Amino acid sequence: MAYPEKKKGSEWEVDPRSGFCAANATFYSKRRPVALPAEPDLDVTTFLTSRRHSGTTALIDAATGRRVSFPELWRSVAAVASSLRAPPLSLRKGLVVLLLSPNSIHFPVVALAAMSLGAVITTTNPVNTPAEIARQVADAAPAVAFAPRALVPKLPARPDLPIVLLDDSRLAAAADDDDDDPRILCTIADMLAADPDPIPHPMMEPVRQDDPATLLYSSGTTGASKGVVATHRNLISMVQIIVSRRFNPDEPETFLCTIPMFHVYGLVAFSTGLLGAGSTIVVLPKFEMGEMLRAIEAYGVTYLPLVPPILVAMLGVGSGKLRLGRVRRIHSSGAPLSREVIEGFRDKYPGIEILQAYGLTETTALGASTDSPEECRRYGSAGLLAPNTEARVVDPDTGKPLPVNRTGELWIRGPYVMKGYFKNEEATRSTLDSEGWLRTGDLCYIDEDGYLFVVDRLKELIKYKGYQVPPAELEALLLTHPDIVDAAVIP
Repeated sequence: MAYPEKKKGSEWEVDPRSGFCAANATFYSKRRPVALPAEPDLDVTTFLTSRRHSGTTALIDAATGRRVSFPELWRSVAAVASSLRAPPLSLRKGLVVLLLSPNSIHFPVVALAAMSLGAVITTTNPVNTPAEIARQVADAAPAVAFAPRALVPKLPARPDLPIVLLDDSRLAAAADDDDDDPRILCTIADMLAADPDPIPHPMMEPVRQDDPATLLYSSGTTGASKGVVATHRNLISMVQIIVSRRFNPDEPETFLCTIPMFHVYGLVAFSTGLLGAGSTIVVLPKFEMGEMLRAIEAYGVTYLPLVPPILVAMLGVGSGKLRLGRVRRIHSSGAPLSREVIEGFRDKYPGIEILQAYGLTETTALGASTDSPEECRRYGSAGLLAPNTEARVVDPDTGKPLPVNRTGELWIRGPYVMKGYFKNEEATRSTLDSEGWLRTGDLCYIDEDGYLFVVDRLKELIKYKGYQVPPAELEALLLTHPDIVDAAVIP
């Protein structure tokens, strides 16, 4: 990333308080830049295995208590990669692997194995309808699908789509009178039992940082669902930036994975990034408040990533305190937390820090974050720009970049910004310009201290008699009335 000359008195001087450079109307991250690997031939799995840390347990199945050590994890990844590379699948660089599954300790193993070969991971929500899954399969054209037996009926009836069961037994969850699907090749247990090939395999095509790694489907910054292509460079940048955020490799954290792994946040954090810090990931197959609280105490969870509705629900549980064991930090993403929620939670649980973040599928779940209790007291803010990030706030009508405390569309540039939309050059051109700026579709402003505030979605903006009215602002105002439980504002 090219930073402007910052010498005092220069026309390219960056305001140290806001991070704003008036000469090019660009905001620069106030956080220390993170060094990124320069070698072109590098995949995210190899990068993760090379990181030093003192972690011992990589994954814990919250439902069964099954533990996977880091040596077991990397041995499992190598075994699955060997099985995928061998006939009859013969998976190679550029082919797509579909993961249709709830949260599972097998999820990161399959994802990391496929990406180590240069294959591309695409995920889908297990609650999607068969028609929705069929549309994604038709677009992504996966070479193989991984799914538990119970979800196989949701896959389209295509003879050219071989299936690997994410069950320990081929007959798991099968009805007595259920004829075996001829497309089912084996189970994940069969693959895990294979002997790993030497790494790197002599016949394997090198995987480059600029090669595609994931294909996640999103509604995009505007419009219908599109496949977002992220590269190994995007994921490696995300790993480096995540582990630079107050994670000590000699004191690994224990995270509870409440976020769906098919979601960008779940995939890049729990199946890749946090493993690079030596963290232990406690995998919750599905979210239930009681099961979450049990897992927190049973497995010594120290770090709890959540979405705002769960945090609000935790705050509203009676007058007493929930048993949160060793939890020291809660990380919220998806929407800003209100001052009332943050202060209410702090009053009830003074020993727990609340942190927040902003990101998109198109930015590999990165963008901005609050990394300390002090930063989180900038109420309503998504935090400071992530390391190695540039931003512009652009007037949606004139296209002119705006200064501090002016609301417009947020544009972001950084090493984690997607490669583009899959097989959709028109959508890519309208979202990502030739200089690497991503138009987020979010109405935002950055204040005099460099904090990002998300006002609303651009496409939801109401224009009335020359005024621009963000629905979220009116909704927030309405919700301050004691007799209003919820509100939605439309044109």
